[in-house]
Amino acid sequence: MLQAMRDDEKMGRITLAQVAEQAGVSLSTVSKVLNGRQDVATRTRVKVERLLEAHAYRRTTRSASETPLIEIVFHELESIWAMELIRGVENVAKAHGTGVVLTESGTRHAPGPDWMEAMLQRRPLGVVLVFSTLPDEVKQQLRARSIPCVIIDPAGDPDPDVPSVGSANWNGGLAATRHLIECGHQRIGVITGPEDMLCSRARLDGYRSAMTMAGLEVDPSLILFGDFHVEGGYDRAAEILSHPQRPTAIFAGSDLQALGVLEAARVRGLRVPHDLSVVGYDDVPIARWASPALTTVHQPLRRMAEEAAQMLMRLRAREPVSTRLELATSLVVRKSTAPPPEN
Repeated sequence: MLQAMRDDEKMGRITLAQVAEQAGVSLSTVSKVLNGRQDVATRTRVKVERLLEAHAYRRTTRSASETPLIEIVFHELESIWAMELIRGVENVAKAHGTGVVLTESGTRHAPGPDWMEAMLQRRPLGVVLVFSTLPDEVKQQLRARSIPCVIIDPAGDPDPDVPSVGSANWNGGLAATRHLIECGHQRIGVITGPEDMLCSRARLDGYRSAMTMAGLEVDPSLILFGDFHVEGGYDRAAEILSHPQRPTAIFAGSDLQALGVLEAARVRGLRVPHDLSVVGYDDVPIARWASPALTTVHQPLRRMAEEAAQMLMRLRAREPVSTRLELATSLVVRKSTAPPPEN
């Protein structure tokens, strides 16, 4: 024990007692802050967190009953593509002898206070956030406890202070739309994701660029924002297909939305791809088993998650990492696209 204390002094580490002394609070108060307890005044908590961060305080021991964990956080866990991300994190966790815990943040795009308090009590090795932003307060709380964080597909513009992993969404939207144009389609609808998400806007920008480069008109009435789910895809497709001049093709911003488009077409007696071509996005496993098999943009979801988890492990080892990694997308042509019907 004495030798460990001397080693800490040599490495410039600080003890919780020293943090308490510098903050002018009790040791129990510091312990409450460290464990995410909410029964501490905001001013006191911020003071303690700043001291912990300034001295790079890092817990070095775990009880025998504790399992080292990587926490992966979704704002919801009801999507097929979530399984691909989970498998990617699990691959890395297994290789490092750690477990994985799945949680929901409780809010749309940023971790909520309830999640934060529970996460700090779990004390994971690191956190992977999906479709999220990281408010300054949350960032400070994580850094004060030396819990690294990586974001997959940030909801907003990537924070230069937080490593993130994404894919070439603009290129994906461009490739999907260009494929439809090369098939002969000129009137192409698009159902992207939520308007406030970076990946949704990037895919839509790729669609617009492909249309403009081909000299085709972009009709605002054929651009709808969805929610990446089957039901949303169905509802948005119903709107587009009710248009007086309905499109001959639809680019959906996710495979789940594309499945909704297929069903909306079916109930209206439209045959895919004879009457309507459909392109999805993600290339989740179910895409190849759709009827017809779905042409889609392959997004390397599992590899994105693996890269994010590897970033966490390098951050834990105090190794440098890239602040932004963007992986390539590619078009997978199957049976849901064809030339438009002859008039």
